[in-house]
Amino acid sequence: MADMADLIEPLIPALRRYARSLMRDPAAADDLVQDTLERSVSRWHQRRPDGDARTWMFTILHNLAVNRMRQTTRRGRHLPIEDAEESAMARPSTQEDGLRQIDIMAAVHSLPDDQRSVLLLISVEDLTYAEAARVLDVPIGTVMSRLARARARLTRIMEEESAPAAQRPHLRSVQ
Repeated sequence: MADMADLIEPLIPALRRYARSLMRDPAAADDLVQDTLERSVSRWHQRRPDGDARTWMFTILHNLAVNRMRQTTRRGRHLPIEDAEESAMARPSTQEDGLRQIDIMAAVHSLPDDQRSVLLLISVEDLTYAEAARVLDVPIGTVMSRLARARARLTRIMEEESAPAAQRPHLRSVQ
């Protein structure tokens, strides 16, 4: 045990210098040196007896530093909770929005072609009724009728999908 302390103790100032140059933060560097010392003491039996203790300890420190830098990159910068803005901590989930968008697009694709065309031209492309009538070469009344039917059908499809399975009407097939 005295042999280990005699080999490790003179290396501490050099380890601190190297850790500070890697971490650029004195507190983080001190933590890194502490972890290096803890790891080297707990794994002293794994060191090669003919190997250089200095090289071994610098390798441990370097590997720990690289792991910390990778961890910081993955996790992001540490921000005390007192300094965080409320908007940074609470964000609505986006999973349901994505699923809803998929459901809406599936419902739109299930519409008949004439209704889907009118709905997309007016709702997505922001054309007026008159412009949509010219594009489709139909009267404005037909555009308004198809749009009303498309919206009603889309609403009905979306309501059916959002209703629990127990409330959906059971349709049986006749062969």
